[in-house]
Amino acid sequence: MIKKYMKKMLPALATLALTATFSIAHAQHKDAETKEDIQRHRAMAAAHEAAAKCLESGKKEDVCIKELQASCKGLAVGKYCGMKHAH
Repeated sequence: MIKKYMKKMLPALATLALTATFSIAHAQHKDAETKEDIQRHRAMAAAHEAAAKCLESGKKEDVCIKELQASCKGLAVGKYCGMKHAH
C-alpha cells in the first residue's frame, strides 16, 4: 500500500521541486534586472544633472544637448536621454 502511494507521490514531489527551483531562479533574474534598472536611472539622472549645470554655466543649449547625448549613449532611448520636457 505504501509503495503504491509513493509511486503516485513521486512525480508530484518532483514537479513541486522543479517549480520551486524555477521560481527561485526567476526571482533572482528579476532582482538582477531591477538592480540594472536602478543603475540606469541613476546614470540618466546624473546625465540630466550635468546638462542642467551646463545650461547654468551659460553654455548654449545645443552644446549642452550634445553633451547630454554623449553621456547617455547606449543608456536611454531618444534624443533627450529618455526624458523630454515642454518649453
